[in-house]
Amino acid sequence: LIGYHPVFHRPMERSDIFLLEKEMVNAWFAERVHSIQPSSSSSSSPAPSTPTRKISASEFDRPLRPIVVKDAEGSLTFLCDAEPDRGDIRTPMPFRTHARGLDRCARLLELVKDVSSHLDVTALCHKIFLHINELIAADRYSLFLVGEDSSNRKFLVSRLFDVAEGSTLEEVSNSCIRLEWNKGIVGHVAATGQPLNIKNAYEDPRFNAEVDQITGYKTQSILCLPIKNHREEVVGVAQAINKKCGENGTFTEQDEKDFSAYLAFSGIVLHNAQLYETSQLENRRNQVLLDLASLILEEQQSLEVLLRKIAGTILSFMQAQGCTVFIADGDSMNSFSSVFHMEYEELGEAIDVPKRDCDVSQINYMYAQYVKNTMEPLNISDVTKDQRFPWMSENPEHPSNQIKSLLCTPIRNGKKDKVIGVCQLVNKMDEASGKVKSFNRNDEQFLEAFAIFCGLGIQNTQMYETVERAMAKQEVTLEVLSYHASAAEEETRALQVTAAATVPSAQSLRLMEFSFSDFELSDAETTQATIRMFVDLNLVQNFQMKYKSLCQWILSVKKNYRKNVAYHNWRHAFNTSQCMFALFKSGQLQSNMSELEILALMIATLSHDLDHRGVNNSYIQRSDHPLAQLYCHSTMEHHHFDQCLMILNSPGNQILSSLSLDEYKATLKMIERAILATDLALYMKRRGEFFELTKNSQFVWDDDYHKDLLRSMLMTACDISAITKPWPIQKRIAELVATEFFEQGDKERQELNIEPITLAGMSESCSPLLEGCQKNRQNWKILAEQGDKGFFNGVV
Repeated sequence: LIGYHPVFHRPMERSDIFLLEKEMVNAWFAERVHSIQPSSSSSSSPAPSTPTRKISASEFDRPLRPIVVKDAEGSLTFLCDAEPDRGDIRTPMPFRTHARGLDRCARLLELVKDVSSHLDVTALCHKIFLHINELIAADRYSLFLVGEDSSNRKFLVSRLFDVAEGSTLEEVSNSCIRLEWNKGIVGHVAATGQPLNIKNAYEDPRFNAEVDQITGYKTQSILCLPIKNHREEVVGVAQAINKKCGENGTFTEQDEKDFSAYLAFSGIVLHNAQLYETSQLENRRNQVLLDLASLILEEQQSLEVLLRKIAGTILSFMQAQGCTVFIADGDSMNSFSSVFHMEYEELGEAIDVPKRDCDVSQINYMYAQYVKNTMEPLNISDVTKDQRFPWMSENPEHPSNQIKSLLCTPIRNGKKDKVIGVCQLVNKMDEASGKVKSFNRNDEQFLEAFAIFCGLGIQNTQMYETVERAMAKQEVTLEVLSYHASAAEEETRALQVTAAATVPSAQSLRLMEFSFSDFELSDAETTQATIRMFVDLNLVQNFQMKYKSLCQWILSVKKNYRKNVAYHNWRHAFNTSQCMFALFKSGQLQSNMSELEILALMIATLSHDLDHRGVNNSYIQRSDHPLAQLYCHSTMEHHHFDQCLMILNSPGNQILSSLSLDEYKATLKMIERAILATDLALYMKRRGEFFELTKNSQFVWDDDYHKDLLRSMLMTACDISAITKPWPIQKRIAELVATEFFEQGDKERQELNIEPITLAGMSESCSPLLEGCQKNRQNWKILAEQGDKGFFNGVV
């Protein structure tokens, strides 16, 4: 009997010692649980705040709770259920005492109390080192903690290494050595959970003498024990080297018992400190996500600015070489409407710098398309070895093979049922070596969480831009309606009466000649000539057009061209339409076109510059005109088509009313593509393909794509057909073009070097266009040599 147990009311035996110790410890914890403060040194002090330096994803490379999980319904959520306890608190090995048992027990409790309030892991390890030194008096100590990376691979990392008595916390916290699991003496103890008491280290094959060779220190005896938590899991390993006193300088059985008993308690305290450290780390991780959410909420007006901020945040945090955000095309299942790319080197650039052109040939869309279709993340360690995408290994010289590792995740909308984009990271960089390494599961979780915030930000910004475009469209519409109006009833009736009586023939008006000039015609005669072209092409008869509707539509189109524009006015539209008419008749293309194609091209030529302002797209974009907010490219061409639709659908102007629904849709589609084709930027992208088809005699009249390409080329040819006119006419038109150009003044200046284009390659009957163009070129050369000061100098 050792004494009387005040709780059990019976004599106390040695087997009750640990129960008493546990009871006392638990009671002490119950009193202190709400007042425990983290410790960063040997004395208690507040926990350090989140560092202000840049946070890297590598700091979180450990098994933390998943950021995003799926709820019972399968939807993604940030709310995680609490991790269930996997076992009761274990009963540590009793601390068996000899004659001084009660004294040793009391001292042990004092030591446990001294460390129980520490929540800073490094400070706690140092305190444990001081206590172990008091218990067993060794010459050197090391303490290793078990770590796991995000792939759940275990390893050991030192919190104290080869530390001597008297070392301060600052001195011992600088070393960091990583050991492999189940390798060496420490690794063996960690893997087996069994202690090792080695009397001669050099006789043990598991001992590694490299440290002794480097430091010159001689290791003799080693006492190495596991540190376990309440679930009997190894959370660390404590190692003592070279007993200071005692027989042969070796550790005794009592040293092992004292060491083990103390570690039984300190293991639980250490586990609590690690849990606290993990919670602090998760708090910092959540702060990163909150910062991203705040950033997204700050910017909802410009998608480009938002994507730059998102990409910058992700690149800085994830330490990747490049970040690409693909925005899905809402009208197409297999394409992206826009792509934003940023390199790590661009992080220092200002947010409002001009957008860098993205070389799409350097970006692999197939990964983004794969993720968009599967709606699942894609993590590839080495793209050249991934069997799902053999294209990379088959094309080793392709610039995209600069990509080594890749992480790609879908960006969903607010309802999470649709992919609105894809975020792609390439080449994760090792901060220490600077080499490319693989993205791990931890990176996947972070990017998945980032993508949720990105989805909200992108969707909100797109909605804002949609509202902005709607308001801009309304403003433009009000502006147009205030300037224009449908043709007056009196004017329509007058033209209708004239058309019913007599309209000059195409021959008398010279409408079928490529050298046609409108300078001798009055405005009234141009409208009559337009009626003649529709009649001679059988459009009025074939589509049952009412003469009144045709007359009103022609006059409304004429009215919607601004009179104060020198060149892009009604006369230019009329000449463009006349050239198309001549191509059909004299160029003998009518027989190769369907009735709907002819109708669409005639409407498109008359409408292709509706409401032209006398300025080009560049000026519209740079002047921040409301039109620029409506369309990202071909700004004026889209506006011309919108005006065309507005007139066609206005009461009294509905010349397509007899078409079936399918015919109506097909005609409007051809009109739209024909008008957009007059954008020279689009023409330059397609001209090479058309020239190759005609040059190699590969053009197929029954091929819908070839016909669409031909219609586009016909529109451009007719639009700039003035360069093919006889010299006096061509020079006069050039003066109008120059006048309009100079009216733009200093607001917009650019030089266009465009080769003369004709349709002579399609039909010998169109050869007058090429011949006229060549003659005019010679005349311009003569003027250049003579230096025509009255006009030419200004043009050049």
